[in-house]
Amino acid sequence: MSSSFTFRGAATALVTPMLQDGAIDEYSLRRLVEFQITNGIHGLVPCGTTGESATLTHAEHHHVMDIVVDQTKGRIPVMIGAGSNSTREAVSLTQHARAIGASAVLSIAPYYNKPTQKGFFEHYKAIVESVDIPIIVYNCPGRTGSNISAETTLRLAELSGIAGIKEASGNVPQIMEILRNKPKNFFVLSGDDSITLPLISVGCDGVISVAANEVPRLFSTMINFALEENFIEARKIHNELLPLMNANFIESNPIPVKSALAQMGMIHEIYRLPLTSLHTDHRFTLRRILEELQLIPSGVSI
Repeated sequence: MSSSFTFRGAATALVTPMLQDGAIDEYSLRRLVEFQITNGIHGLVPCGTTGESATLTHAEHHHVMDIVVDQTKGRIPVMIGAGSNSTREAVSLTQHARAIGASAVLSIAPYYNKPTQKGFFEHYKAIVESVDIPIIVYNCPGRTGSNISAETTLRLAELSGIAGIKEASGNVPQIMEILRNKPKNFFVLSGDDSITLPLISVGCDGVISVAANEVPRLFSTMINFALEENFIEARKIHNELLPLMNANFIESNPIPVKSALAQMGMIHEIYRLPLTSLHTDHRFTLRRILEELQLIPSGVSI
């Protein structure tokens, strides 16, 4: 088993649109995929944290995977969220992603269990030995409760089948250590929109982004400039988008981004418990930012 898959650029951590009865909103999801592709995004990541994967049933998880791969039709890479705190469940979801032709799988570090570093290594080793599809490790200790160390990441990078990592630890020294010592064909993606620009300056290959849901054209342009080492132009866009990047985390992701997309007329503002709607004060803050970016008309009612 080997991984020749690589990725440089901006990939969108897609939200999962839902209907009033809680069902997956296929029409809005397909529309969102088209919005992303026509606005120049480099890749799509359904069924991740932003896609509310934690509350999708396995059948719904498969359904969202199927819709996004089908709608994308190979135009850009689709890296499907297919992780779990159960290694066997992660293997099962990864097998489905492989069967429908996904480009790669984004595999969250096992959460709640709090594995040792050996446990992390063995978890990913079991996945790559079971399914022949490129695996992107996803380190997000703020969500999972434990951190994959730089040392463990570099061990994983030597495994055939491990293509890269989404690093959302926010630990810049740790990320720089990975960048300094990684194999040449192992890519590193930022998991935090607001620090992506400085991370690219030290060798990061791009980002899996929340804000790209709302502004795929601007965000992908910023990343293009940064990867071309045109940091003056990249910084202009970064500063323009920083209020939105911050507002997307004013409450737990994906509450703000789903509210923003609803205000933009892209989806219905439906969440699945235990997530609830955005607080009124935060809604007004977010609305002002959307107006400033000309994503909604000034003075629109909410």
